[in-house]
Amino acid sequence: MKFGIYPGGRAGTVCSHPPDVAAIRHLVDDIAGGRPFVVREYVHFFGDATPPDVITSLGAEHELAHLTMPDGWYVEGNRELDLVLSYLPRAADLAGWLAFLDTVIDRYGHLTRYLQVTLEPNFPIPLIDGSAPGVLEALTLGVPHARTALDRRGLQHVRIGFSVAEPPEWLGGDDQFWSSLSSVPYQDFAAHVDYVGLGLYPDAFSPVAPRGNPGDTASLTAHALHHLRGRSLPRAHIPPTTPLHIVENGTPSGSPRTEQAQRDSLSDMLGVILTEQESLNITHYELFSLRDADSSSTEPIGTLGIVTDTYRPKPALAVYRDIVRSAGQPPATPHP
Repeated sequence: MKFGIYPGGRAGTVCSHPPDVAAIRHLVDDIAGGRPFVVREYVHFFGDATPPDVITSLGAEHELAHLTMPDGWYVEGNRELDLVLSYLPRAADLAGWLAFLDTVIDRYGHLTRYLQVTLEPNFPIPLIDGSAPGVLEALTLGVPHARTALDRRGLQHVRIGFSVAEPPEWLGGDDQFWSSLSSVPYQDFAAHVDYVGLGLYPDAFSPVAPRGNPGDTASLTAHALHHLRGRSLPRAHIPPTTPLHIVENGTPSGSPRTEQAQRDSLSDMLGVILTEQESLNITHYELFSLRDADSSSTEPIGTLGIVTDTYRPKPALAVYRDIVRSAGQPPATPHP
């Protein structure tokens, strides 16, 4: 399994201060230990109707000029860039979106190893692609368009995929999304999908059962993995041979939680993922995130980092570093 991380210090609209390039270099090198390592980044398509303040609130105004780190860093030291193209227009704009894909590929294609077309189109909440008009067409037409665009530029090595959120049962489920994909012929969409990503935050936004009980973090992680592979993907004609990437996985440390609880939760989730990697064809794991967006925030998304917003390591960093350096061996289960 390949491992990776999102290195920036932003989660949605939450960001306490700009990233520290030197600190990121040191921490990523320390975690990776010279092994192949995936770095996740995001660019956004907004169309023409999105107010400038929305773009600024997401820190997206300069994404085509630069990412978190200098360009060359993403292809040095066994690193690979996983670049997410998010679709967030206020009105459906397929032509603009396809042109944006071309622009991003022209700008970043030579740096990219994995290209994710849309971000969680099954998840209809504000500032996530599932809430954007025309997102299904942006996905199903965007994936083959990106493949053609990459091939024309001699970038056949770039793998193309999309991501979904873990089963959003608390929002009423995502049956309509998968039902829509089921009507798209295999050769028009699924044949062009090199991987499917999963965003996985089982204990971040709602209470979970105590450790060792049904409904705890580990059992919810297992449910999400098996639900996607066994139920959802077959409906979209995506076979078991198409790899799964855990493209986002995180757990907060902010009150009422603790840094030790974050460590334990991350250990539990990774234990399940590593145990299931062969049976479910999980080939990549990317942590969200390196740094807290805002360590003083009361929102869960503020404290998903394994270091604070001043880059002080939390206990979870050692857990993740040890797993990466041990080539994906499941973590030892700590005492309750």
